[in-house]
Amino acid sequence: MVNVVFSPITDLIVHEVVKIDLEDLIRERVTPSGNMPLYWCDGLLFSFSSMPMSEDTIKEYLQGRVHWAEVHYTEIGGYKPVVTLEDSQYQGSLNVRVIDTSRSELHKDFVKWLAKNKK
Repeated sequence: MVNVVFSPITDLIVHEVVKIDLEDLIRERVTPSGNMPLYWCDGLLFSFSSMPMSEDTIKEYLQGRVHWAEVHYTEIGGYKPVVTLEDSQYQGSLNVRVIDTSRSELHKDFVKWLAKNKK
């Protein structure tokens, strides 16, 4: 039988956090190849970019340390599976899927940390 080992993330290192308007958060997720989803957890709608994988970041990852290069967020009440922006520049609606990550310990801990540390 295979031995299954659970090795959760122990450290999240966030290098930059920026609060932005909902409209800008939606626009940043629209790309020529499709829309990237946003994440929602405990009243926060956000996106993050991970550090590029290199020998050093892979070593850190295997030790339970994850790096987010940048987080963009806005506060939003309840979860909605899609957020929409009516935009005249695009001559229509921009719809971005939202993933409810409120069951993710990593995301919950990040949201708690942000609530205590935002300026």
